Amino acid sequence: MKTSNTLFTKACMVLASTALLSVGCTDDFLKQDPLSFYNPENTYTTESGLRSALAMCDYGLKEMLMDGNGNVVPMASLYFMTDLGLYAKTDAGNTQDDFANKITPTSGMRGGGDENAMSRFWDRTWNSVTFANTIISNVGKVAGLDPVLRDEYLGRAYFHRAYAYYHGVLLFGDIPLITKLIEVPKQNYKSTSKEAIFQMMVHDLEFAVEHVSPQKKIDYLGTVNQEACKQLLIKCYLVIGEYQKAEQLATDLINNHGLALMQAPFGTNIPSGNPETWSVERNVIWDLHRGVNITDASNTEMIMPVLNYYTEGFISYPQMRAMCVHWSNGIIRDPHNLGSPTYNYSRNSGEYNAELDWVRAMGRGIGCFRTSYHYNQTIWNYDGETDWQDMRHSRELGNWMEMTDLKYNNPKSAYYGQNMMLYAPEDYYDTETGELLVKKGDLLCSDTIRSWFPTPLYKVYILDQSAEENKGANQFNGATKGNSVSNGNLYLFRLAETYLLRAEAKFYQGNLAGAAEDVNVVRRRANAKKMFTTVTIGDIADERARELYLEEWRQPELARISWCLARSGQPDEWGETYDLSTWDKQSGTDLNGGSYWYKRTTRCNIFNHGPIVSNKELNYRVDKRNLFWPVPNSAITANTGARLRQNYGYDGYDEAVPMFTNWEEAVADEELTD
Repeated sequence: MKTSNTLFTKACMVLASTALLSVGCTDDFLKQDPLSFYNPENTYTTESGLRSALAMCDYGLKEMLMDGNGNVVPMASLYFMTDLGLYAKTDAGNTQDDFANKITPTSGMRGGGDENAMSRFWDRTWNSVTFANTIISNVGKVAGLDPVLRDEYLGRAYFHRAYAYYHGVLLFGDIPLITKLIEVPKQNYKSTSKEAIFQMMVHDLEFAVEHVSPQKKIDYLGTVNQEACKQLLIKCYLVIGEYQKAEQLATDLINNHGLALMQAPFGTNIPSGNPETWSVERNVIWDLHRGVNITDASNTEMIMPVLNYYTEGFISYPQMRAMCVHWSNGIIRDPHNLGSPTYNYSRNSGEYNAELDWVRAMGRGIGCFRTSYHYNQTIWNYDGETDWQDMRHSRELGNWMEMTDLKYNNPKSAYYGQNMMLYAPEDYYDTETGELLVKKGDLLCSDTIRSWFPTPLYKVYILDQSAEENKGANQFNGATKGNSVSNGNLYLFRLAETYLLRAEAKFYQGNLAGAAEDVNVVRRRANAKKMFTTVTIGDIADERARELYLEEWRQPELARISWCLARSGQPDEWGETYDLSTWDKQSGTDLNGGSYWYKRTTRCNIFNHGPIVSNKELNYRVDKRNLFWPVPNSAITANTGARLRQNYGYDGYDEAVPMFTNWEEAVADEELTD
């Protein structure tokens, strides 16, 4: 007898294959009988079946962001084309610099390996939609199910579907709307407009808010609660222009659900990986981002977590490997020209020094992703002064680490135990030949893209429990799985974002002072030096960067804000406004025009400013059309009974291709297979 989880997994595979959106819809597949693998009439007509389906929905939240690949964290792909970072693995066979040309409908979005995980978000969107639709389609068939409990299941499923569509739409634009289980192959989908899908999401989430229990009435963490439904509904209200409703709902969430920003250290004290090397003075910002404290009973800021701790269902999340600077390599020299003066020694190595144990303090680090100058410098600078007292940027507390804080730990280096340097302090000659090896002012790092940028340690550090138990380990990667697992819990939502969402709602209504105060609430908790009396949308976007780095899905959130600006008519921080009819219909790589996302990405990062030379020539470029990623051509060609829309600017785009602009019509069309 197979377990319900096993049955559900098989079911998802079959359902994903029978729907158009699976890439592999072939004649051979159509000869198969899906019901020989899965029978919905038997599997999900019991409450235990519904619980299994809901568990898979919850599991799907972390599948979006974790995949066990040691060199790629899917979350990074949501930052590659933004104001906050760059693809940085410069030794990759296909360095992801020129997204403008590399991201096409037929390129597979250059996914896989050490490149990016963009295609993953297309696939996982439909997986999550299928999981949710499994519950929605079957909840009414469970005999004797209490109506209150029925609506609770339905509300949670609506949340999961809305969460998938929220990101699916903001990444891929006008996409098909699927609200039912597909029991026979359907190949005549039409696209549905972004606006229409969001209208449906609002409809569904309003139901969820009414029928899903608040967290205080739920006996466990990690499943959908009323508070999470409200947080997502706030975002959807902003998109459709219901700013007052968004503000009111945010106020309710802030004031009436027992939530509060954490103001003091709490929970379990998890020091840095090696306090002898890098000491962290315990503080609320550090504690707030430790995996075990995310789910601590005293954490009043957590709205909903993504659980990734227990062996069952654990997915590796090698954040300290993929998202941290590549500090241990031959690219970095000391001032006497010694390559690899900083090395990741294991504790049983003869060269090991507990006071210079950087691999345990900050992780292995291979620099697949690097943060931008804007994130590293600009957003912390006010009136020409760097704010080092902001706890999110505090080296004194240990939350933030500059490269010059690291010390050379190779005993062969004449600078052993001294702080690393980017530039040579003096000329250095070979003692035997007299040859000038290093000239004063020479760059001591030949690849500053990958190997020279600071680390917001409080955000990336995860105690790698498996490596910690192995004295021979020199690959501390983060949340990994071995004899024991490492705590890789994440926030899905927390209250700090609610304040920033309310700030947005006030901003779009012209209440700049009120928006500033909400931003200041977050800043006061962080002990930031400057408080605002008024704010621009840029100030809010920057505060989201400071507070929500590696929590928010940056690309879709910038797409959302771009849409909101166009709808509201409010100017950006440069005084420019956007037209709702054209904000998402522009292409080209020139620095004029484009959406707010495009302006942030090109003005706050190095995109589209010409080639640069690191260890090789790189040309970081984005196109205005990359506001939305392309609909994979494989999905379009599999849909033989109708045409799907391609996004503006990509090969295959045709404005004349019809799409649904009313979600009820799209739902009615799902019954038609011819």
